[in-house]
Amino acid sequence: MNRIDCFIPIPGAERSRGLASTATIREIASRAKAEYTLLYTRPTEPRFIHYALERMIQVADDTRAAMVYADRFDIIGGEERPHPVIDLQAGSLRDDFDFGPLQIYRTSVLKEAVAAMDTDYSFAGLYDLRLKVSQRGGIVHVPEFCYYDVETDTRKSGEKQFDYVDPRNRAVQIEMEQACTDHLKAIGGYLAPDRFEEVVFDDAPAAVEASVVIPCRNRVRTIGDAISSALAQKTSFPYNVIVVDDNSTDGTVDVIRRFASDPKLVYIAQDPTYHAIGGNWNAALHHPQCGRFALQLDSDDLYHDETTVSKFVEAFYEQRCAMVVGTYRMTDFDLNTLPPGIIDHREWTPDNGRNNALRINGLGAPRGFYAPLLRQMNFPTTKYGEDYAVGLRISRQYRIGRIYDVIYDCRRWEGNSDADLAIDKVNANNFYKDRIRTWELEARIALNNTPKK
Repeated sequence: MNRIDCFIPIPGAERSRGLASTATIREIASRAKAEYTLLYTRPTEPRFIHYALERMIQVADDTRAAMVYADRFDIIGGEERPHPVIDLQAGSLRDDFDFGPLQIYRTSVLKEAVAAMDTDYSFAGLYDLRLKVSQRGGIVHVPEFCYYDVETDTRKSGEKQFDYVDPRNRAVQIEMEQACTDHLKAIGGYLAPDRFEEVVFDDAPAAVEASVVIPCRNRVRTIGDAISSALAQKTSFPYNVIVVDDNSTDGTVDVIRRFASDPKLVYIAQDPTYHAIGGNWNAALHHPQCGRFALQLDSDDLYHDETTVSKFVEAFYEQRCAMVVGTYRMTDFDLNTLPPGIIDHREWTPDNGRNNALRINGLGAPRGFYAPLLRQMNFPTTKYGEDYAVGLRISRQYRIGRIYDVIYDCRRWEGNSDADLAIDKVNANNFYKDRIRTWELEARIALNNTPKK
């Protein structure tokens, strides 16, 4: 098809010399002469379904798209598996957004975008390109299976999701953050990193200083460990543990009742209506026994030692923040450390965290919240992304504090809800988080456009 120039990386090329680098993107743009430019990020030749390439160009023509991408079939061990992808949104700022390995750009827009690329990246060149392309035209998803791709990354979804916080990828993340921050400045979504509303801790009496909140459903194997971990905390102030059971049917409630004699335990049994994780958190937040600070503990996990609750509360007062994000250690069920080990979320920094929050796919864990403020916002009633939604909302106005000591053990086991998700579920989760980011981005742009008093 003579309307397209095709560019494919050389097999065995170093990542910094491949399509990830700005230098390579510039060279491609200089060589592109046809109306469209096809980039294929695998060192193999793409195999199209009959007339699918013509179909993608037809869509590009009809929509005047700056770039198009499509669904595909993955070839894994000789077997074909459908791999649909999702529509791009304004808030789809993740640098790992799944366009697939095949992207077709309108060459005129490609050249304009490359001319505006004023930073030389080793790893963020392709990411920087698509951000700048999105500033100049639409990026269109063709929801049709158009080609085959040989997939070599066969890890489970629960293993892939931590790539962005792997300390070994820190140099990559720094570049991605810079590219995203520059994009936010260009589209009016950037917030000054040092302009926050002050958090004034309410002097109104609270039932206790802090509450550990443990939402659960059908966690008979792990809920006892989580509760024991929470009740073993040593503090100089009163705290309690609020366990919210969402209609478990596997014996979880029987385990919870074993702790009923401990005066620190508050048990909430949800009614049979829909709650999800967000609704269970709201039940704890609005319970009369909820403390001044509400601290996360998932029903699979453990606090690292008996000082976690104290460290949370100290961080709130010392850093004058509305939310605190801690550091955790990845372990197996028996608490043996798993790769990548300690996750300290260095991508969340005081100098740019609130902007970088729109790029990363979560705000870290464990999380603690100033409860009176969170009661005004509430969690969305969802099973996924509820914590990210409130974290983004808080970061728009308030400072988020950090604890860089390990205070939490995140146990990975076959029963984790995100251990191995089907592609449709991964897509649904990512689409929802992109929607959350889109709403937050729109709110920040509107905030920047509001006349200052």
